[in-house]
Amino acid sequence: MSGSHDEFHAHPPSAPAAQPDPGTALDHAPLSPSPRGVERLAILPRFEFPEFLRRQETSALLLLIAAIAALALANSPLSDAFHSLWQTEIGLEIGSYELRETLLRWIDDGLMAVFFFVVGLEIKRQILVGELSTFRKALLPIVAALGGMLVPAAIYLALNAGGEGARGWGVPMTTDIAFSLGVLALLGSRIPIGLKVFLTALAIADDLGAVVVIAVFYTAELHPWWMAGAAGVLAVLYGLNRLRVDNPWPYGLLGAVVWFFFLESGVHPTVAGVLVAFTIPASAKLPPVAFVDWARFRLDDIRACDVPGAHVLADDRQQLIADELSRGAKQVAAPLQRLEHALQSVSSLVILPLFALANAGVDLRAYSIGDLLLHPVPIGVFLGLFVGKPLGITLFTWLAVRTRLSRLPAGVEWRHIVGAGVLAGIGFTMSLFIANLAFRSALLQAEMKLGVLITSVAAGLAGYLLLRALTARETRR
Repeated sequence: MSGSHDEFHAHPPSAPAAQPDPGTALDHAPLSPSPRGVERLAILPRFEFPEFLRRQETSALLLLIAAIAALALANSPLSDAFHSLWQTEIGLEIGSYELRETLLRWIDDGLMAVFFFVVGLEIKRQILVGELSTFRKALLPIVAALGGMLVPAAIYLALNAGGEGARGWGVPMTTDIAFSLGVLALLGSRIPIGLKVFLTALAIADDLGAVVVIAVFYTAELHPWWMAGAAGVLAVLYGLNRLRVDNPWPYGLLGAVVWFFFLESGVHPTVAGVLVAFTIPASAKLPPVAFVDWARFRLDDIRACDVPGAHVLADDRQQLIADELSRGAKQVAAPLQRLEHALQSVSSLVILPLFALANAGVDLRAYSIGDLLLHPVPIGVFLGLFVGKPLGITLFTWLAVRTRLSRLPAGVEWRHIVGAGVLAGIGFTMSLFIANLAFRSALLQAEMKLGVLITSVAAGLAGYLLLRALTARETRR
């Protein structure tokens, strides 16, 4: 980075009076006439809310396909081979130390840490510039998410307190952001944009609450020295942030060390993903307008040293300038933005479907489905997610509005809040994840996962039909 930074001093850009929106400065600045065939120079994809919803819709479809495939394979003649695949041991050796885990554990503890890292980046961005950036904007979805966690947990515990399933109280507290927003996206423009933003912020706050629950209540045993080591590495990462180091490699390498320390500490290693995400710098080294001014000079330099008809290999200077432009463009975006854009598709389109394929395969052939569904565990999950979620979200939202702590988003009415609360009952990914942490018993896991799968489908269908009916009635008016 230092080489390209020095170049800025060779042609000092004029200081901008005010920084424009980073998403528009590069898109509309007339840098130079475009060469033939080059329509537009895209430095970094802009974050657009509709694009975000489309990604959640695609992720939800892949999750659904993966879950159906897992259930079909787990209950087919290929069941033994399917389950054996996830129990395949994979490891590495460093001297006398050996780290060996099953493929299932590598997915749940390793790949899901990347998913939680992306969740952490999204949470940090929302806190800094999004729907959680001010007290007034953040209060309503946070209060709603709190109600959507406390009421389901209370309902579940009312049915399972003192029983062998009591430890699963965290399962019905969570909302699957991909599925819930994916279903909402199917309703298109008939749904107020304020409701989509509200449900997004609620699901993000819910994810943060789930991380806290996992770290505090689903940690079996703590090893202080490993925790101290993790804290020390996190302090180094914070120092890199303060020094404005924007190269992602130091964060990635030290983040892997934090993950390993958490793995050995007893705290679930996916929590490390969120903590490392919060150390990623969220500011850019170079203001967009300053880059545009500097880039104009460098583009003129390319044109000035051009020899018509010469081979591209004949003049290294043009290539060096183009490389400087590429490196300079990266300094316009914050490392947080670059990592989020780079990893979001991998997380939602690869990691989550793979997690669903590995964890949703419940072998039901050895059980009576009727008996399973009549146990307190799946009943508690169903009532917690399907009844407790909309009840808690609506009640706590009403209290926040009634006490004038906040107000409903523009265009959003109470029936929309109820519909969003029903959609929030889609637990799936995070619910299955906590179910794995809560139970080791195959029977309890089967009961829990079956309850989560059935309830998530029911909540998705009910939420979609309810909101569709509400918007159809509004259209008739």
